[in-house]
Amino acid sequence: MSRPRIVIVGAGFAGYRTARTLSRMTRGRAHITLLNPTDYFLYLPLLPQVAAGVLEPRRVTVSLSDTLPNVRLVLGEADRIDLDGQTLHYTGPEGDGGTLAYDRLVLAAGSVNKLLPIPGVAEYAHGFRGLPEALYLRDHVTRQVELAAAADDPKSCAARCTFVVVGAGYTGTEVAAHGQMFTDAQVRKHPLRQGMRPRWMLLDVAPRVLPEMDEKLSTTADRVLRQRGVDVRMGTSVKEATPDGVVLTDGEFVETRTLVWCVGVRPDPLVESLGLPMEKGRLLVDPHLQVPGRPELFACGDVAAVPDLDKPGSYTPMTAQHAWRHGKVAAENVAASLGLGGARKPYRHRDLGFVVDLGGAKAAANPLGVPLSGVPAGAVTRGYHLAAMPGNRVRVAADWLLDAVLPRQAVQLGLVRSWSVPLDTSSPELARVPGGPERRQEESARSGPGAAIAADTHDGGTGAGSSQGRAGEEPAKGQPGSRVTQDRPGSGTAQRRSEEELAKGRPGAEPARNWPTDEPAKGPVGGGSAKGHLGGESAKSRPGGEPARNQPGDEPAKSRPGGESAKGRSGGGLARNQPGNEPAKSQPGGEPAKGQPGGEPARNQPGGEPARNQPGPTPQPPAGQPPPGPDTAPGPVKRSDAPDDSAKGDS
Repeated sequence: MSRPRIVIVGAGFAGYRTARTLSRMTRGRAHITLLNPTDYFLYLPLLPQVAAGVLEPRRVTVSLSDTLPNVRLVLGEADRIDLDGQTLHYTGPEGDGGTLAYDRLVLAAGSVNKLLPIPGVAEYAHGFRGLPEALYLRDHVTRQVELAAAADDPKSCAARCTFVVVGAGYTGTEVAAHGQMFTDAQVRKHPLRQGMRPRWMLLDVAPRVLPEMDEKLSTTADRVLRQRGVDVRMGTSVKEATPDGVVLTDGEFVETRTLVWCVGVRPDPLVESLGLPMEKGRLLVDPHLQVPGRPELFACGDVAAVPDLDKPGSYTPMTAQHAWRHGKVAAENVAASLGLGGARKPYRHRDLGFVVDLGGAKAAANPLGVPLSGVPAGAVTRGYHLAAMPGNRVRVAADWLLDAVLPRQAVQLGLVRSWSVPLDTSSPELARVPGGPERRQEESARSGPGAAIAADTHDGGTGAGSSQGRAGEEPAKGQPGSRVTQDRPGSGTAQRRSEEELAKGRPGAEPARNWPTDEPAKGPVGGGSAKGHLGGESAKSRPGGEPARNQPGDEPAKSRPGGESAKGRSGGGLARNQPGNEPAKSQPGGEPAKGQPGGEPARNQPGGEPARNQPGPTPQPPAGQPPPGPDTAPGPVKRSDAPDDSAKGDS
């Protein structure tokens, strides 16, 4: 008898716990497949410490392959679920499609940034849901402080040293608390010329900080923030975001280069088009985390509306604490449904307390309902995180010790650009890359730790399934140049909600959409704003300024089709020895070439050296991609000659 196939979508708190528990319970009696865009589990509560330079990025990531024995990891994002056919279609990291068949499916896709209909927010704000966003924020904050220290204009200096955080929940409060300490430490080593101090603002429409927590903890957090210098404004939010700053709901305009969006989260769009009953974007499940009417389908974590048995009529909140415990119960019930475990269990959990890290030795905590503050709260908070992490405990503790005795290293790594982490994305765990992945020419069997095997696939073959046509037609979802359409619910199938056709703020698109920019532009966006404003002086190869050579939308680069041809390449201007150009040596009227009957051979070209500055063929976009225009970021151009590494680089 073949082993039952269990597919888990997502490796967040719920998905990771489900996979780990099932691995221990089944002990090889079931084939478990975990589908996730990355090869690590991210411990989100410590992400603000990564942005503030306390922890290195790898400290908050736990390898899936190393910690989940007997679990097959497939790298990719779920696109479509055929509920009747019990198959899941996904897109891999290099744009190739695949299909997974299942006997039990656990949806634990997590959540993405919550957007509100506020003008300019989607273009000019950045979220804080994934590792790329944390790395971008650390680089960006460091850059703004360094540029402010070198600025002669006090107004520009003040704008660069103003950081606005919207949302006073767990994430926003910790980002503002750690951020103020981080920038103050930088300024102590490199004082600003005007004697200014970095200013962090924390905004929320709620009446108090941490409204979901006990009022005593809220008061403690508010006091620590204000003592540290954070400008806390409750009952206030952003009315509009512009390239130069933000307009607050009270009418005040705040000049800033940084807007961090921590308003909240929404369930992953994957579940919205399943055509099943929903509750505020979350999939309705019973207390056993099973979807009614679908015995093979389970859901847990942020995508599931799980009834709270201790509070009839309500659902468990979207917190990491609940998601972690959802995963354990979901795994036990999946095993029970396959006859591999005991009886089914309903989900019931009583909160044991909350912890909020405010940086340094300060924190707010209420373990077992006992409110704490100061050093005791800090010790409890860090002890809780060490106990809750599924790995890297020694490394995290070592980083905390080093941070306590050594100064932090405030340097820009430049690994993540502004356009790589748009706010409006269904994949905050992935940074967008220039050009996006190219589809493979042929579907072939996959191999390696992130591959599906024959038992995963619907037909026992390569895993291409019905997605083969899609894989050959368009780039991968979520990458620049992509064009993923949305299918409406119907006949038991679902397809993931698409992102915008092209990444906002990409090079060649609207200049204002790359805010906050690294350097101010000469003149206003599209024409002439003064230096020191957002969208300020654009360096070459930055959106809003002169396009960089070797980038789409510019004067053709050397060695590219349509530009000056490099020596040794075809497709450029007319080569010598060709009609209409300077006659080559060894032709009538020219000096004979050596090595030929009477002369020197032409350089690297059949018949001669290519002439410079001659018109060549106009590059055309690949099939299925719209041509570049004033509001469209050009995608990769298909080349007919060998690839040119010199054209690669940061855009």
